[in-house]
Amino acid sequence: VQLVESGGGLVQAGGSLRLSCAASGSTFSINKMGWYRQAPGKQRELVAIITSGDNSTNYKDSVKGRFAISRDNAKNMMYLQMNSLKPEDTAVYYCYAMSTIATVTGRRSYNYWGQGTQVTVSS
Repeated sequence: VQLVESGGGLVQAGGSLRLSCAASGSTFSINKMGWYRQAPGKQRELVAIITSGDNSTNYKDSVKGRFAISRDNAKNMMYLQMNSLKPEDTAVYYCYAMSTIATVTGRRSYNYWGQGTQVTVSS
């Protein structure tokens, strides 16, 4: 599975951005996709995740009500709509996918990451 993000940039506080993630390869095996972010000097953290099948979602508390994650399975795309952006949202945002494959010894899961896209929110 290969992941490529786009849509990052510089925006003023209160503004909006939409991140996109294009997935290719063995996308049929993906059962979760999400967005992580990493600010300078901080650990990478989960922002939002969406599960295949029922499209259930989970969000980091600080982005609930402001960010929305979605998928378009027909296009192998995932999106993160970010509204009411704050300076503390500034980070490199990474697309993430987990795939699970059945093998003769059982099910195995693999994690995949995109290269990241910079989001900068000015005050």
